[in-house]
Amino acid sequence: MPNITFYFEVHQPYRLRRIFSFDKNKDFIDAEKNREIFNKVADKCYLPMTKTLIDLSKEYPEFKTSFSFTGTFFEQAEKFRPDVIDTFKELFDTGSMDILDETYYHSLAYLIGRKEFEEQIKQHRETIIKHFGYKPTVFRNTEAMYSNDIAETVEKLGYKAIIAEGWERSLGWRSPNYVYTDPSKGINVLLRNYKLSDDIAFRFSSRRWEEWPLTAEKYADWIAKSEGDTVNLFMDYETFGEHQWKDTGIFEFFRALPGELIKRGVGFNKVSDTAKLKPVGVIDIPNIMSWADIDRDISAWLGNKMQDAAFEKLKSMEKEVLATGDSSLIDEWRVLQTSDNFYYMCTKWFADGDVHKYFNAYDSPYIAYINYMNILSDLDRRVKSALEPHHTPEDRKGGISPSRTSQTPL
Repeated sequence: MPNITFYFEVHQPYRLRRIFSFDKNKDFIDAEKNREIFNKVADKCYLPMTKTLIDLSKEYPEFKTSFSFTGTFFEQAEKFRPDVIDTFKELFDTGSMDILDETYYHSLAYLIGRKEFEEQIKQHRETIIKHFGYKPTVFRNTEAMYSNDIAETVEKLGYKAIIAEGWERSLGWRSPNYVYTDPSKGINVLLRNYKLSDDIAFRFSSRRWEEWPLTAEKYADWIAKSEGDTVNLFMDYETFGEHQWKDTGIFEFFRALPGELIKRGVGFNKVSDTAKLKPVGVIDIPNIMSWADIDRDISAWLGNKMQDAAFEKLKSMEKEVLATGDSSLIDEWRVLQTSDNFYYMCTKWFADGDVHKYFNAYDSPYIAYINYMNILSDLDRRVKSALEPHHTPEDRKGGISPSRTSQTPL
């Protein structure tokens, strides 16, 4: 009988203001929209669900969960709702919570280049140490992007395990309920059981689903009857109260679940515990795989000409942006790497399209593209101005105020 590993991703991107080419106010962060959304999610998900986990950890000492948090989440929490951070710290102090590292900006940094990828991981690691005094040993790339090369890069940074999608096209006949290793056998690979994860994350409230309603007893039976060493249930934390509203019964379901699992002999692991399990084989992923939409690749971000053009322009700015040595300009450029900005330009039709539509701040992908390019063009202008011999601080104004960023200059 396998143990169970819960892992939740906590991310809030910066929503961008509508910027026109003739707009004199180049502050591209929509501060009020970000405040509104963060407060809503804090009240519907972050506070009630985290308090539920604290109660469960006190009731069941064996209960364990794991989290990763983006740097953009922490920046907004510090500004809008410090009580959210305090509640997560309270959960961490119970000893039942583990933490993973990821890219600071929930970004496409790996696709920019290895140096940028490593720099954002460093920023993230420093943030986790700042808030929790903890150094994670497990890594999760943006949207679980994974390949052999990503695994090798992450292993060289000292991590013991990395998260990936447990997809049939990569696994073949094998089960995701075991630990595997990359071809170099340098790092363990923890695979998401996407079917059981999505039963909660996507299907829980669907009355068209043949298994509705999903009860804690039924779900615990499925877990207990699963083969393998570990059932990895990985999902967005906003599943609880935001994607699946309170009136669906999602909180009652999760409150009852640990007790039902324990009755059936199912134990709990943190991701760092699961990472120590002996691998049963090698998983070979030469091309990038993710947990995004039904294609499980990077085409949700880079699947059309708009996305490709926007990303190539963003990538081409790296050398000049870093050459400015201006932490504010560098931060703005990295905020624009956030994967959500490219989701908004997506024109694909896919099974979980309603989820992407739910988060889309734009009426169409074409509007998202035009707005993004207006912002990027202005940033490019200010970067070039900053590199001129006689530029003034006024030339660099726009984008993000230096007081918004919490990270130290590079």
